[in-house]
Amino acid sequence: MTTTARLFTPAFVLLGLADLGYFTAVGVSIYTLPLYVTGPVGSDTAGAGLAFGAFAISSLILRPFAGRLSDRIGRRLPLVGGALLAAFALALTPFVDSLAMVVALRLLLGIAEAAFVVAGFAALADLAPPSRMGEAISYNSLGLYLGLALGPPLGELLLERGNFTTAWMGAAIVVGLSALVVLGIGETRAPTEPDSGPVQLIHRRALAPGIGFFTSVMAMSGFLAFVSLHAGEVGLAATSLPLFVYGAVVVVCRVVFAKVPDRLPSLRLAAAALVVVAAGLSTMALWTTPVGLIAGAALMGLGITFSTPAFFSAIFSTAGPGDRGAAAGTASAFLDLGLGGGPIMLGLVARALGIPWAFGVAAGIALLGCVWTVVLLRHKATHPTRV
Repeated sequence: MTTTARLFTPAFVLLGLADLGYFTAVGVSIYTLPLYVTGPVGSDTAGAGLAFGAFAISSLILRPFAGRLSDRIGRRLPLVGGALLAAFALALTPFVDSLAMVVALRLLLGIAEAAFVVAGFAALADLAPPSRMGEAISYNSLGLYLGLALGPPLGELLLERGNFTTAWMGAAIVVGLSALVVLGIGETRAPTEPDSGPVQLIHRRALAPGIGFFTSVMAMSGFLAFVSLHAGEVGLAATSLPLFVYGAVVVVCRVVFAKVPDRLPSLRLAAAALVVVAAGLSTMALWTTPVGLIAGAALMGLGITFSTPAFFSAIFSTAGPGDRGAAAGTASAFLDLGLGGGPIMLGLVARALGIPWAFGVAAGIALLGCVWTVVLLRHKATHPTRV
């Protein structure tokens, strides 16, 4: 298949719109959750980190099953069910006032995350021509990063014009609309794919590049979890601005450089992206002013622009049509490990030493991931059939 194979089909566009709705709701949650936990709930930064990352526990456990399920029954039902369950969990959040109940709802949200995200990645792999996979991931992720860019200002607006209930209900309505959009996509899984055979929940060839992806997500999670709180600490009036800048940089660069992940070796590009992520986090850790925070957020956005398409191109290159769901489930489990473990661990650092130290530790994690990816790249060069 050539690079001129059609990419922008109606189903591909609708999948991006569904992602936009889902992750706009996530963006509202990212902005609102730490303020809600440290405000009405009465907890601290460690509690905010625990609440932020709790969803990853249930999502991590269920993602491999969600991947295999999407290989067996198709992508459409998990996408619709995941969006509706997320709407339910978000709508209930403003009616609880204890950290334990917030964590319980975040665990429920993790079930929704597993179903929606895994099926979405598998559907993307179904729809994208193999020779344009990196480009497809770049464009598809616009929904994710537009959501992360628009969600925090929307959350801030809803809080200013209303209250926490207004913000959480707004997020629930937006993600509910994603369920309606998914209904128009249809089933992307080819009917000729086998429905029987041994169940392999873990796609082993995805593990090695998945570890590198994990470090990028863990580093990113520290930024997402604490940047709104840090913005207030450094005197930035619009506390959602760093998240907006981050998301906007990713969106613009994913459009401008959409074809780059298909033109460069995936692991080499991923290693370079991790260096830029570390530079962004280091800037925020050392330059504790509004300007330093915005500059660091922009660098973070530039690094994440290339890290996710690069790692997922490497991961999906190891999977065939019949095990794309399993590969998506395995790879995205590292997403949960990073988004869940990162805020919890870095929240403890933030409570003991301050948020800039948490950003510094996150930068170190990104650099360790770069080292791992370079080692993996060299191993692939000498043993091309093993990775």
